Parts: sequence; structure tokens; C-alpha cells
Amino acid sequence: MEIAGETIPPGKRRRLEIPVTHLPTQTPISLPVIVVNGKKAGPRLWLSAAIHGDEINGVEIIRQVLEKIKPKKLCGTLVAVPIVNVFGFLEQSRYLPDRRDLNRSFPGSPNGSLAARLAHLFMTEIVKRCTHGIDLHTAAIPRINLPQIRTNLEDEQTYHFAKAFGAPLLIHATTRDGSLRHAAKQQGIPILLYEAGEALRFDEQAIQIGTNGILRVMDYLGMYPLPFPATEVTSVEVSQTKWVRASRSGILHLAVKLGEQVEKKQSLGIITDAFGETNTKVRAPKKGMVIGHTQNPLVNQGDGIVHLALI
Repeated sequence: MEIAGETIPPGKRRRLEIPVTHLPTQTPISLPVIVVNGKKAGPRLWLSAAIHGDEINGVEIIRQVLEKIKPKKLCGTLVAVPIVNVFGFLEQSRYLPDRRDLNRSFPGSPNGSLAARLAHLFMTEIVKRCTHGIDLHTAAIPRINLPQIRTNLEDEQTYHFAKAFGAPLLIHATTRDGSLRHAAKQQGIPILLYEAGEALRFDEQAIQIGTNGILRVMDYLGMYPLPFPATEVTSVEVSQTKWVRASRSGILHLAVKLGEQVEKKQSLGIITDAFGETNTKVRAPKKGMVIGHTQNPLVNQGDGIVHLALI
């Protein structure tokens, strides 16, 4: 396995620092990559986290996976990039210094903006050298997400890849231009996007499901034997989701939790003012499951407050 001019022999683990750019202080910034190359040939799986620098659950998931993998038992190659957006990670920010969203900048360009250059580097040195990928995310501030896989469930290979992960929820989702998932799809590479928890917070359940999911996938691909007893996981599969939005501004008192199933017209909470003069009920427009919601009780008219998977 060769990445950025470095050759990793079979049965070895290496940490690489791929140069990205320099800060205005001339301090070098690099892309940290851990490559575990197995003793035998097999699939090449990349794991990426913190494309949005404040989404840190994935960083811990990758750390826990790497702790469990022994190169001599591995078939194929594991390429782990726990912090893709180093700039945002240091600043505890979703964005790059120029306020661009890295996950809207793929496949990038060697001569474009900082976001475009970093995206191009990641595509060239990581994605194009792999056969499969898993990209780890959380909800954006101030929201929280139920652990879920988003991918193209209509593609048979990707569908079985997603089923092997064993997340509570599988969502069929089309790709968005500029995203890593869209760029990988254009290269014919099956990729899963794992969403769980919230930004700048560790969520132990989300981390556990994510870690076990990656290990299940590696077992499914024939890369690494499952280090815990195999159990069947039933995932809810959905093809449509819908945000319930605030009909007025005020203070939200949420009455539902992540994973809860709700009926059409069921109360999801109320929006009040600060003076006890008005109450407005928030109702579910259709039957569904709560897969995300805002964490901030202060809402403006039109804000997304509850995300439903339509069942």
C-alpha cells in the first residue's frame, strides 16, 4: 500500500502526515493518516471523521476501532483519517478558515480555494486508493441525531454494505453535489455516511454503535474477524424524512425523544412566549420516528425543530 509516496509493507501500521499548507505564522498543517496494512490482500476501507471540525464523535470511534485491529490478523488495508478538517478541529468550528464547508467542496481542485485543495488531496491520496468508505458525522449545532446510516439503498452492493453496519436506522438518501459521498459515488466506490449525536459532545451510545458498526462491516468484507459475538441487528429502513418547522417564534418545550415513534397529528411539544400569554402546539404531519431535533429551546419561525423518518 502506498500513500503520499510512503510504502506500508504487509502486516505493518504506519502514521503519516500529508502536508496540506501553512498557517499565516508559517506553521505547517498536515493531514494525519493511520494506515494498517494487512498480511493478506483484501478490500481497502477508509474511515474519515471531522470533515466538519466540530463533529468529534467520529474521532473517538476511529480511535476505538484502531485499538482493536492487529495488522497480522487483517486482510486488506484500513486507512483511517480521524481529523480531516484540522483547521476546524482546532477552532472547534464546522468550517475552514475561509468559512467554506469542506463537505460541499469535493472533488476539489489542486489550484482552487483552501477547501478545494484539501478536498482534492483527500480524493487523490485516500478515496482513489480505497474500495470502500465510511464517513462519520454528527448533527450540526444545535441539533442532535439518532444513530443512522445515510446511503443509496437502491444500489445492491451498497445496500448489503449498509445492512452489515447494523445501525438502528437506514435512510435512502440521494447525494448532494460537492459532498464526499457524491464524489466517491462518481468513482464507483460504495460509501456509508454515519450520523449520530451532536457537535462538540461525546455520545457514548453513538460511539458504541459506530465502533461496532465498523467492526461488523470489516467482518462482512472479510477483512477482520468480529471481536465480539455476532448478533442480528434489525434496522428500520426508510426512504423519506421530513423536518417539522416552527410555525411561530418563541420558546420550544419538546415532548418527544430520539427514536420515539409518533402518530399523525400527535403533539410533539408547544411553543410559548416568555410572558405566559400564548401557547402553540407542534403536531406531527405524518406517522414517523423522531430521528433528530433541535437542542435549543429558542426558535424562530421556520426553524427545523423535529426531524421525522416517515414510516
